[in-house]
Amino acid sequence: MDMMKLMMSDYKVETINDGMQEFFVEFNGPKDSLYEGGVWKIRVELPDAYPYKSPSVGFITKIYHPNVDELSDLVNVFETFLPQLLLYPNPSDPLNGEAAALMMRDRPTYELRVKEYCDKYAKPGEGSEDKSSD
Repeated sequence: MDMMKLMMSDYKVETINDGMQEFFVEFNGPKDSLYEGGVWKIRVELPDAYPYKSPSVGFITKIYHPNVDELSDLVNVFETFLPQLLLYPNPSDPLNGEAAALMMRDRPTYELRVKEYCDKYAKPGEGSEDKSSD
C-alpha cells in the first residue's frame, strides 16, 4: 500500500529488477533551503517484514550535509549514526509522537520510560533479541 501511494505521488520511482522491495526515488531538495533545485537519487530497500522492520534508505547521489556521511558504511552506522541518534533525540521532528510529546512536556517521566524500555527490551544475554518493541 505504501509503495502504491509513493508511485502515485509526484515522486519519480524506478523499481530494481521489476520488484517492489528495491527501488530508486528521485528526491527534490526542499523549497527555501540550501538544497532547493537539487535532485538526489535515493535507494530504498524494503525488508520482508516491512512495515514492522524499517526500510534501508541511502543517498546514491553525493550530498554535503552534516547528518549524511558521504562514505557511509555499516561500521559508520553503528559507530556514529546510531549513537548520535540516541544521544541527541529531536522531539520537534518525531517518528514516535508519543515519545516526543512526553520528552517535551515531562522530561523526568520520559527518562524513566527510556530506562524501563532498556531494562525490559535491551538487556544483553536475557533473550532481548526476542523482545521487540516494533
